Amino acid sequence: MHWRMPGFCRTMAGGVLLSLSLALLGWGAEGQGSGRGRGKEVSGGATVYLGQDRDIWRPLMHTTVNLNEIRSIKSSFYLRTYDPEGTVFYGDTKNGQDWFILSLKDGIPLMQISRGESLVSVAGGPKLNDGKWHLLEVSNQEPFVILEVDGSNRMVVGMQSKQTMEILSGELRLALGGILMDKEQMFVQLGPHMDGCVRGGSWLNLSIPWELDAEELWPCHLNIQPGSYFPGSGFAVFNTSVFPFEADRGVKVELRGDFRKMDGTIFSIKASGQKLLFALVANNNTKEITLTVGEEKVSMKDTFKAMVIIFQTDSLRVLRDGDESNTTTLPIGPVSHPGYLTTWKEGRLAVGGLLGEEEDDAGSQFLTGCLEKIQVQGRDLDLDLAVKHMSISSYSCPA
Repeated sequence: MHWRMPGFCRTMAGGVLLSLSLALLGWGAEGQGSGRGRGKEVSGGATVYLGQDRDIWRPLMHTTVNLNEIRSIKSSFYLRTYDPEGTVFYGDTKNGQDWFILSLKDGIPLMQISRGESLVSVAGGPKLNDGKWHLLEVSNQEPFVILEVDGSNRMVVGMQSKQTMEILSGELRLALGGILMDKEQMFVQLGPHMDGCVRGGSWLNLSIPWELDAEELWPCHLNIQPGSYFPGSGFAVFNTSVFPFEADRGVKVELRGDFRKMDGTIFSIKASGQKLLFALVANNNTKEITLTVGEEKVSMKDTFKAMVIIFQTDSLRVLRDGDESNTTTLPIGPVSHPGYLTTWKEGRLAVGGLLGEEEDDAGSQFLTGCLEKIQVQGRDLDLDLAVKHMSISSYSCPA
């Protein structure tokens, strides 16, 4: 499959091709470090988890290399993710005046390039967020820059100009998993961190390690499956106002996973100044799931794999494994629980932890385990839209 870009690319200056080639092909080149004089050195071929905890747009790894050291025209690496969106790598020259970003958007490769007054965004090809390792190879075959996926699918960017090609000198800054310029300059806005891994990088002709902006690299799991993984150190918090409470339907929450392997709070709901309205807690020792609604508690054996919880105006229904005969109904409403409707308008819903009394997002009894499916009102819940702890993997669980 080939996807060639339309003719507008041809209007760009010939110097863009050289700048793009250096940034695109050189992101993983191992150079002299960033000049910041700190950080652990990491091999360019290391296996790297792109979602590792750090400041939101801060790259996980970075380096700086002199442009006159670059000789090769080809680089390659493997990428694996279930995440549809996030930054893979970044390169720039002239201290960020000209820059390049490779990312995924809706699972599809997206390149954004800025040089001088020109800004171009190019996307296409197969979706790569299927949890498989994909080989990405980038090469410069003048007048084209080619991104090749798994040896066949290609994105070809062609550029022609009557202008003399600009010969660049100075330094090329490279970054993995983040950017070094103002995010507002991006033509297509996207989420920063990716729940994914890169490995087996082969970068140009350079051999000095990159600099890691962390004490150590987090591991990538050998095998993964779709889902959201909670390691027991934090939760994800939403405002309940984003979930419309419909009088005739209420709010429907669907969960799927191996509840026998979970331990801790699966989710909880609470409003400011109110008592805890709802909590669902797994206990790996007793092999039970406890449902708390106000002062009422109901315990269930953890042998089921799917749960549907429906909050209605006067009751709460819990359906296990799609079996109507395996349903628990509890009375709930403004009379028995005075803050009930207020909670759905002004409260918070936490996935993976028990909400505390304060509004500082402090919690406890954090979940350890994998939720293979989290839906509200029939739609998948995107944990990247929540205020969440960086240890949570939004799209993948160890298999």
